[in-house]
Amino acid sequence: MKRFSGKTVLITGASLGVGLATTRAFHDEGANVVLVARREGPLNEAAEGLERSLVIPLDVSDNEAMAAALQRAYDHFGSLDGIVNNAGAHFRGPLETRTADEVSIMVDVNLRAPLVLSRLALPFLKKSDKAFIINVASLAGKVPLDGAATYSATKFGLRAFTYALAQELKDTNISVSAVSPGPIDTGFIMDNIDEVEDIVFSQEMCTGQDVADMILDCAHDGRVEREFPVSGGKLATIAYLVPGLRQKLKPQLNKKGRRVKERLKKERGI
Repeated sequence: MKRFSGKTVLITGASLGVGLATTRAFHDEGANVVLVARREGPLNEAAEGLERSLVIPLDVSDNEAMAAALQRAYDHFGSLDGIVNNAGAHFRGPLETRTADEVSIMVDVNLRAPLVLSRLALPFLKKSDKAFIINVASLAGKVPLDGAATYSATKFGLRAFTYALAQELKDTNISVSAVSPGPIDTGFIMDNIDEVEDIVFSQEMCTGQDVADMILDCAHDGRVEREFPVSGGKLATIAYLVPGLRQKLKPQLNKKGRRVKERLKKERGI
């Protein structure tokens, strides 16, 4: 039997990258899928061939629109058993190079929207026999990433929210989990590779499918966090606990990441 047969899952940022891979993975495992993202055209393309799907174009920072989407998903499929907070925004570079609006967008999309959507979803999820909330975080939420201060701050916050909410709901039918990948081989990084910090590429790169697999495993077993690569997660923890060590290792990691970045650019003709 497929793990999510008859379940209904809402995925934000569902039209591309990790969101698209996650949508297809849940559908392959028997779930009804609700695809949420800003643009209707890419959403419709993403939903092609998915017989149990519902497309809802909206901005995840719009509270009223998200509340309406949850009700629509529940009415359409008769249940709502899980949400995946995957939508993300990242304007790269030092804080002083970013506008106030760009900072606000990152906070709204990466942190405020998952908190609000989780709150709005609770009444629906409580009606399920087994439900879940999955937050797509990052290894940048375990160790501060200079050149990405706001992004790193939002992912730190998202991980903290995950662990705290998991405790609040530990005696309910709802599990709460985070997946924390390192660099992901999707357009989120590769389309702007020259703007990505060299140190990012010092870690093993995963695929959108790798992250989708972690999401489905967390939804199934309720584990509070999964990381990729595992070695990167351990290194990030050490770097957070021992900041001086991180500073000593940083030149080597930057050098390694720079080599990997240049190799990728050459291999892909970027």
